Amino acid sequence: MPITVCWLRRDLRLHDQAALFHALKSPYPVQLVFIFDINILSKLNDRADARVNFIHQQLQRIKLQLQKQGADLWVEYGTPEQVWNKLLQNYTIREVHTNHDYEPYATQRDEVINRLLASRGIKFYTWKDQVIFEKDEVLSATGKPYTIYTPYSRAWLYKLNAFYIKPYPVEKYLHNLAKTHPVPMPDLKSIGFAPTHIAFPPEQVADKIIREYATTRNTPSLDATSHLGVHLRFGTISIRELVSHVKNLSETYLKELIWREFFMQILWHHPYVLHQSFKKQYDAIAWRNNEADFKRWCNGETGYPMVDAGMRELNETGFMHNRVRMIAASFLCKHLLIDWRWGEAYFAEKLLDFELASNNGNWQWAAGTGCDAAPYFRIFNPIEQQKKFDPQGIYIRRWVKDLDSFTYPKPMVDHKMARERALSTYKAAVQQ
Repeated sequence: MPITVCWLRRDLRLHDQAALFHALKSPYPVQLVFIFDINILSKLNDRADARVNFIHQQLQRIKLQLQKQGADLWVEYGTPEQVWNKLLQNYTIREVHTNHDYEPYATQRDEVINRLLASRGIKFYTWKDQVIFEKDEVLSATGKPYTIYTPYSRAWLYKLNAFYIKPYPVEKYLHNLAKTHPVPMPDLKSIGFAPTHIAFPPEQVADKIIREYATTRNTPSLDATSHLGVHLRFGTISIRELVSHVKNLSETYLKELIWREFFMQILWHHPYVLHQSFKKQYDAIAWRNNEADFKRWCNGETGYPMVDAGMRELNETGFMHNRVRMIAASFLCKHLLIDWRWGEAYFAEKLLDFELASNNGNWQWAAGTGCDAAPYFRIFNPIEQQKKFDPQGIYIRRWVKDLDSFTYPKPMVDHKMARERALSTYKAAVQQ
C-alpha cells in the first residue's frame, strides 16, 4: 500500500508539528520514521551521552502515543542514505515530509536524500517548524540579512506584532496515520550507547519564572531559568506555543528566544562562521593554546571560583547557568588566550542543550570575534562578576566543595596581567 513518510529529526513531538500536519493531509496513510544517524553518533565521544539518552526517551514516548492510535514509529539506525535505500526497497513511498534544519551538515544531508527520492519520482517536502522566522524572513530596509542583534530584534518584534501565530491542528488528522503492528525499537546498547546519570528538565516552566526573568536571570544561585533549551533543541516543545505563551509575560525572556533565531540566521547566511571568526581579521589572533591550561579550565581548576563552579556544574549536570557561561567563556579566550573553537567544542560535547548556531554565536560573542557591535576589549573580571552575581557565594559553594581547603588551586593567572596581555594580542591581530 502506498504511504507518506513523516521523517522526524529535531521535532520530537506529535503536537503542533508542521511536517506531521502536512503529511497527514496527504492522500496516503502516514508512517513516522526516525533515524539514529551514524554520521552524527560516530562523532560523540561519551558513550553515555545524555542527548542520545534524551532522544531515545522521547522516541519511546512518541511510540507509545502512536500505538494508542493503532500506529507506530519506526526507529532506524544507519546513515540516512542507507536507511532510505532500505525503506525504498521495502515500501511504496509516495511523499516524504520533514522540517527544515539550518545546520550545514543537515542541509547537505537533505540535498542527498532529496536527489535520491527525486530519482524515484517521490516528492520531498520540507517545512518551517523550529523557528518563528527563518532565512530571509527578517531583513533590513535594504533587503540584507542583519548582522547586529539589536536592529534584528526590533525588526523581529515588529514582524511578530503583525503575525498571527497559530498551532498546527495535528490531532484533527491523526486518523490518517498508517495502521501497523508495533515494531521494537533499537535499545541504547545496540546503537553503541549506555544510560546516563544526568537528569532531564521538565517541558513545563512556571509562569512565575518567566515573569520574574528580567530581575532573576543573572543570579546563578536561584532556580530562575526555564531550562527549556534541550526541549527547543530537539523539538519536544513547540516554539510557536512557547512564544505565544511568553510574549505577554516577559519581553526579556522573549528576547532570549530572538537571540536563538538571530544566531540561526547568522549561521544560515554566513556558514563560514562554523570554522572561522565572523570578523575574519580576528583569525589572525596569536592564541597561546596551552593544553595544560585548557585542561585546568575544563576540569574547573582555574583558581577563580566563579569559573570553576560553572565548569563543574557543566561536567556534572550537562547544564551551566547563562551568566556563568559568559564568565567561563570570556576567561578561556581572554585570560588564557585559548582559541574560542576549543571552548566551543568542549561545550558542544557537554551541554545537554547544545545547539550549533547558539553555541557558535555565543562563543564568538565571548571571544569578541563575532557579529556583536561591542569591541574586543570587553573582558569580564571573574572576581567582580562573582561579587555582583553571587555575593554570598551560594552558587560557588554548591559546586566548589573544596573552596576552603588547602587543595583548592591558587588563581592560575593574574587578572590584570591577563587583561593587558589579551588587549595587546587582540590589538596586534586587528592592526595586521
